[in-house]
Parts: sequence; C-alpha cells; structure tokens
Amino acid sequence: MTAGDAAVHRPPPGARERRVDTAEYVGALRELIEQGHEVALPVAGGSMAPFLGGGRDRVFLARPDRPLRRGDVVLYRRTDGTYVLHRVYRFRGETCDIVGDAQDRIERGVRREQIFARMTRAERKGKLIGPRNLIWQFFQYVWIGLVPLRRPLLGLYGIGRGTIEKQADKTLKEDPE
Repeated sequence: MTAGDAAVHRPPPGARERRVDTAEYVGALRELIEQGHEVALPVAGGSMAPFLGGGRDRVFLARPDRPLRRGDVVLYRRTDGTYVLHRVYRFRGETCDIVGDAQDRIERGVRREQIFARMTRAERKGKLIGPRNLIWQFFQYVWIGLVPLRRPLLGLYGIGRGTIEKQADKTLKEDPE
C-alpha cells in the first residue's frame, strides 16, 4: 500500500469520524500529490453540483501530467489560502478563469502555480467514473459552455429533482415494502 492508497481508505462501518482542519488536511494531500501520488478527497459543498455532490461523492486527484484544458476539474489554492475544486473555464495568458459547475460567476486570474492537482476520476453516487464516462464528458465539454444559462437550467433541475423526489416519497408511503 502506497501513501496515495492510504488517502483513499474509508473507515470501517461504526468507526468514529474525526474532524480535521481543512487547510492542514489538504496541505498534507498536496504534499502527497507533489510526490506523484493520486489521492482521494471527499467533495464538500455544493459548488460542483449537479456533477459532484458534497457529502456524497469523492474525487481522485493527481499532479497534472499534461497541459490543462478547458473543462478540467482542478484543485487550487486562492490567495487567501482557501482550497477550491472547480473547473477550468478559459485561459488568459499566464492565468486562467475557473468556475464551479453550480455557479454562473467566473473566478478570473487564477495563476498556474496556484493549481496543483487535476481530477483523474471520481466516485459519483457510489460508482467510479473517469474521463470516458458520458456524464463526465457532458460536464467537461457541454456544461462548461453553458455558464450564461446555468441559473435557469439549475432552477429547472431543482424543480424537476424536487418533483421526482416528492413522487418517490408518495410512492413509498403508499407501498411501504
């Protein structure tokens, strides 16, 4: 087992979870990434929805092994020290613009040296997926181009998702088996 493997270990059922400082934890993961290991990081927050869900999914990250491309999901550190997992939107000389999948506001001027990892695969809804997955490709190549339309599209997604969940709840109440 390598140090990268240790990072993907899940505690056994019933084990007590321990809260750690995010900056300290991601800093340790960054060291492993810089040593050439792939590491797993649980997704926190909702900025990458609907592709990745906080508390549900996790991403696998490695040092970029090729030039970054539009649509790549990267882990970077903002100048205020905050670590962020978002998608590359556009390149502007030595900087790039980055945006979360649930956002319509683009973060401009992220310097290349702030980016230290690229997502290589993800565990989404309990299933391991990679760059050849159709959902992955949709978000990487299509969704990234829809930034101006995201607010209304996400509103429709939320309405539709809520309707489906309400119908499922109703069905479960009618048939408890």
